[in-house]
Amino acid sequence: MSAGHGATGATALRAAFVIACDEDRPGGPGFVELRDATVLVRGERIEAVASGAAARRLEVGADETIDLGESLLLPGLIDLEGLVDIDHLLLDSWWGPAHEARLEWSEAYARAPREVLTPAERSALRRYGLVQLILHGITTAMPISTEIHGAWAETHDDLLDTARTASGLGIRTFLGPSYRSGVHVTRPDGSHGIHWDEARGEAAFADAVRFLDTVAALDDPLVTGVLVPCRVETVSDAILAATGRVSAERDVLVRAHATQGLESEIGVLERERGTTPLGLLERSGLLNERLILAHGVYLDVHPDVHGEDRGDLARLAAAGVSIAHCPLTNARYAFWLERLSQYLDAGVNVALGTDSFPPDLVRAIDTGVQLSKAQHGDLGRGLLAEYVEAATLGGARALRRPDLGRIAPGAAADLVAFSLADLRMGAIDDPLRTLTLAGTGRDARFSMVRGRAVMRDGEIPGVDARALRAEGQRIFEKLRAAYPERDALAGPTGSSEEELFPPVFPRA
Repeated sequence: MSAGHGATGATALRAAFVIACDEDRPGGPGFVELRDATVLVRGERIEAVASGAAARRLEVGADETIDLGESLLLPGLIDLEGLVDIDHLLLDSWWGPAHEARLEWSEAYARAPREVLTPAERSALRRYGLVQLILHGITTAMPISTEIHGAWAETHDDLLDTARTASGLGIRTFLGPSYRSGVHVTRPDGSHGIHWDEARGEAAFADAVRFLDTVAALDDPLVTGVLVPCRVETVSDAILAATGRVSAERDVLVRAHATQGLESEIGVLERERGTTPLGLLERSGLLNERLILAHGVYLDVHPDVHGEDRGDLARLAAAGVSIAHCPLTNARYAFWLERLSQYLDAGVNVALGTDSFPPDLVRAIDTGVQLSKAQHGDLGRGLLAEYVEAATLGGARALRRPDLGRIAPGAAADLVAFSLADLRMGAIDDPLRTLTLAGTGRDARFSMVRGRAVMRDGEIPGVDARALRAEGQRIFEKLRAAYPERDALAGPTGSSEEELFPPVFPRA
């Protein structure tokens, strides 16, 4: 499946700016900025990095030199909540809680759900999402997709198709089908609950374990199997405990969605299971260095929980848990992580995720920096460096892959270049500040994964962007049209798309 990945010759990548990793820096490895620099790639690894005259000498022995011009060359960005959906956030991030309830499943629908898309359409949707990740400069992703359009959860075959598509495109992925024992529903009276179906949950978990075996058999260096339970309040104690056992036995990572909801998660767990999210994870054997905690927002330090440090951060740090922080999604859904610096100071490893469309980590970084400054009331806090490191080194630590997230000799040749040449970028002082303040992920022009160029001049070989866009629009409209059938609060004649998704201004 991975034939052709990793060339054996040497390729020199020349750029005006390179963010490299100085492994010998006092205080430990850290990033440094090089100007007029070259990165020499041989096979699937970085062989050397140099600037100035030394950079030219590196190029002499290369089989090919790719001049990226006035670009910023970075370690490939790592997205641990890499959305491969097409409607998430677009349809549900601009309305109040009462309207949001109408986008959940009704209890009647939960008893007999259906697949909204055909297998071919689901495959096209995943290809669309993976292409978007690459186009926005992401070289490593742990994809996520909603279950709202599925018959229950993702399947083994869905994720096998994702693995094949991702490997063909050249992006590095950490994959597993999502699974759950229950689903949040809205009842006809407007109240909320969880509809449980243990049989479906057990079947979905079995599919997830089978997928680990399939990935092992594939032996594709670009695909790693992981376990990805859905929101923890919708997964039974038995399946969470089984997840902990399988993770320990096979030494595989787990990404769990927890501490992301107040009433819908914390309230439900306290009333129905007599525990907190972290307590549930710990008793399930999941609170350890293999856990990536998606969002990690509602801990004791958050003002909507206790507003003071009662030990949650120290508990996560001691266990070696990583947080997948999604600042742009947090902003759009108005649930803020209570100061990134507080997590870092406590020793918690923080990575980044997009978790919304577009999968733009540059915009996510900018949003996170702005929010941190506002939270601190201090322009000197919420440092850009913290967020850039989270998108690279933090992600690598979460994945337990020290060869990722850095440009240094011996590291994996996963790199991305963002063009700074556009007049709209303005004057360049610090290239990272310029990219963050004036650019977006769409300024990614070149990327390489495992020594293979997967994007050049903003295009992915073999991808018909025009056709993919048209197919994406068609699938989106089909997904949107399916929402009314699930609306528990619809009137006697049902709801309409126009009622559920009114335009910003009335259409004349």
